[in-house]
Amino acid sequence: MKPHLRTRPNGAANAFAWGFLNTVISRLGTLGIGIVLARMLGPESFGTFAVAMVALMAVLSFNELGVSLAIVRWPQDPAKIVPTVNTISVTGSTLFCVAAILAAPAFTTAMGDPDATDVVRILILSVFVNGIVASPAALLQRDFREKERLGIDQANVWIGAVLSVALALAGMGAMALAVGRLAGSLVSGVMFLAASPLPYRFGLDRSQVGPLLRFGLPLAGTSVIFFAVGYADQLTAGTVLGSTVLAFYVLAFNLSNWPVSILAQPLRRVAPAAFSSLQADRPGMNAAMESIVVVLAAATFPIVLFLAGSAVPFVEFVYGEAWVTAATALSWLVMAALCKVFCDLSYDYLVVLGRSGTVFTIQAGSLLVLVPLLAAGASWGGLGGLAAAQAAVTGCVVLPLYLWKLREHGLSLMGIGRKLRLPIAAGLATGAAARILALTVPDHLVALCSAGTIAALVTAGLLYLQRDHLKGLRSIGKPGTVEAPV
Repeated sequence: MKPHLRTRPNGAANAFAWGFLNTVISRLGTLGIGIVLARMLGPESFGTFAVAMVALMAVLSFNELGVSLAIVRWPQDPAKIVPTVNTISVTGSTLFCVAAILAAPAFTTAMGDPDATDVVRILILSVFVNGIVASPAALLQRDFREKERLGIDQANVWIGAVLSVALALAGMGAMALAVGRLAGSLVSGVMFLAASPLPYRFGLDRSQVGPLLRFGLPLAGTSVIFFAVGYADQLTAGTVLGSTVLAFYVLAFNLSNWPVSILAQPLRRVAPAAFSSLQADRPGMNAAMESIVVVLAAATFPIVLFLAGSAVPFVEFVYGEAWVTAATALSWLVMAALCKVFCDLSYDYLVVLGRSGTVFTIQAGSLLVLVPLLAAGASWGGLGGLAAAQAAVTGCVVLPLYLWKLREHGLSLMGIGRKLRLPIAAGLATGAAARILALTVPDHLVALCSAGTIAALVTAGLLYLQRDHLKGLRSIGKPGTVEAPV
């Protein structure tokens, strides 16, 4: 039998460029709309919506049983498995959606906000939509078709945002955010189905069910643990400190993730397919990982540490005095977000190698440390203690475990570490300058603009110095024929 030939119409660099544009527009839009809604609704209504979002993300972490990622790394024609993936995904998402709707009252009571039950039930309907579009989204990711994703994601963001603002003005409170989010999901779901590279159909090839579940269930289990690691802080904030404090924490959490996600989100959509295309070339796969890490560090360290140093003036200037309490958590959470970017990238790398069990072990082990530390931090230090505990576990437990496993699979951590010294030093200097300006300049706008200019210049300089790594990334997934083993 001849090996299957797979063509990739778009390279990883081209996909990353479209993904980066998509993320920048989305993040700027959601940041602007978020500022408007935060000022309109206040911490109490935002806390109710935050409770609902935690419920949604919990179910989304495992709703399609992890089988859609099999499409991304499938070495042969994905058309053979897509109908079976659709059947498993939609069946699973339907069952989990119904279960979540029934469990909503118990969840909101545990989170200290029983009034959030209806908001949770409306928002949780997005789970069913997500299950339907899992395979079209994976097919677009597999083929690096981020240009198509741009239009879909923008429709999701802006339809949901505009509707949320209109409903908030009508006095619907937290329900405005839930309805807007669901409407955006429905529209984007229709667009995903229209853009799918393969016709959408159901089927059940019993010879494929076993391999798909053996691949997907460990990932689904890992995703549950991954959710618990990622959202244990918000669950602790809600159950220990209340939904209003949860609103402050979520605001700080979203701000901390905003700068790194601009680069990390498009990279994470491209990285699994890029690594998958190099599965037969382990040195090339390791070189791609090294280049992505170095470029990501150069692009994120100065911006993240600028935000950490400017936390108080940034929150007060952008969101208003009512939200300044969130700055207590922001400085810690930006450090946790930076570590998490590299943990997520390591996750993608290990999954493509078929080491989903290893990832599960890392996440489960870190969760055993995280939960008691979060509870202790929240009880002893309130909002700031909770954020500090999250940063400590992410940076001192989860990241080192991933680095250990990466070294076992052939990555030269010493070589990467030497290349990260300059971005780390430049980032620390940027953060120190931002902190000094925040303390000495009374005008918050002047302090933010000055520190932001420094961060932008330092980032541009670091990326220029990493131009060789950027060139190396351009060759990944370029148009051509890739032989995949049978």
